[in-house]
Amino acid sequence: MNLIDRFSDTFAEAQMWLFEAAVQPIVFGLGLGGFVEQAFNGTMWLLVGLLQLLVVVAVLVPLQRKFPVEPITDKAAIRTDVLYTLIHRLGLFRVAMFLSIDPVLDTVMGNLRVAGVPTWHLDTIWPGVTDVAWVSILLYVLVFDFVDYWIHRGQHRWQWWWGLHALHHSQRQMTAWTDNRTHLLDSVLRDVILVLVGQAIGVGPGQFVFIVAMTQLSENLQHANLRCSFGAVGERMWVSPRFHRLHHGIGIGHETQLPNGEVRHLGGCNYAVLFPIWDTLFGTANYELDRYEPTGIRDQVEPDSQGRVHDYGQGFWSQQWRGLRRMVGKA
Repeated sequence: MNLIDRFSDTFAEAQMWLFEAAVQPIVFGLGLGGFVEQAFNGTMWLLVGLLQLLVVVAVLVPLQRKFPVEPITDKAAIRTDVLYTLIHRLGLFRVAMFLSIDPVLDTVMGNLRVAGVPTWHLDTIWPGVTDVAWVSILLYVLVFDFVDYWIHRGQHRWQWWWGLHALHHSQRQMTAWTDNRTHLLDSVLRDVILVLVGQAIGVGPGQFVFIVAMTQLSENLQHANLRCSFGAVGERMWVSPRFHRLHHGIGIGHETQLPNGEVRHLGGCNYAVLFPIWDTLFGTANYELDRYEPTGIRDQVEPDSQGRVHDYGQGFWSQQWRGLRRMVGKA
C-alpha cells in the first residue's frame, strides 16, 4: 500500500469516528435525519479544517512571531480574519453550499449526462501512467491551479468582481489567517467554478478534498506575516510568502490612484495560487526576492480628489455589506 492509500484509509477511519461520535448524534438530536449524507460529507470538511487549524496554530503562528515582516498593531483586524477562517474551515460555509448551491450543480450535471454529455476522466488519458495515484493528483492540481489563476485574474479585471474581491486585499495586517478573508459571494463564485471543473474532468470526492486542503494550507503560508522567500529557483516552482505579498502590495498588486482620484488598472502581478509558472507564461510575474511591501489598497491610505479615504469595513457584517455595495457601484 502506497503513502497516499495509507493516508486515505487513515483519514476515512478518522472521519467515520468523528461522524459517529459527535456529528451523527447532533443531526438526529435536531431531527435532521434526512441530511445524514450531507452531514457525513460535512464531517470530512470539518476534519480537514481541524487539521489545517492545527498546522496554522502549531507551525505558522510561531514562525510569524519569529520571522515577522512587520509588527502586529491591529489585533481587531486579525480577530476578524480568524472568524473568516473558522467559518470556512470548520464546515459552516460548506454546509451552506451543500444545502443551497450543490443541489443546483447536481441537477445541471445530471441533465448534461442525460443529454449524452459524458464526464471526461483526466486520469485515463494515458493508461498505466496517468492512473497512478500521485500522477493523477498532480494532473488535477495543475488543471485546478490553471483555472484558479484565471479566476484570480477575473477578480481583478472586472470591476463588479473586484468590488467583492477588494475585501481580501483591504487587510493592512496580512497574516496566516488572511487567506479566508473573502466576501462570501466571492467564495461562492470561485467554488462553483472549481466544482464544475472538477465534475467535468472526473475528480473523485476524496481527490477533490485532498487538493482543496493542500491548496488552502499553501495559501495560509502565502499570506503569513513571514519574511520568507524560496530563493531564485524555488520562487519559480511554488508561490512563497514573499511572492504573494507583492500581489497584496499597495499600488503593485492591483491598482494605482491618480491625483484627480481616478483609479487606473495596472495589470497587477503574482496571481498564481500554487505554481508561479502561470505568471511567468502570461507575463504577470515579479520575482524581486528581497521586496516586502506594505499591504492594502491605495484608496485606503491616500485621499481622493475630494479628500476621502475608502472604508472597507471593520467587522464581518460591515465588510460583507460594503462588498455588495461596491459590486453594484454604490460605494
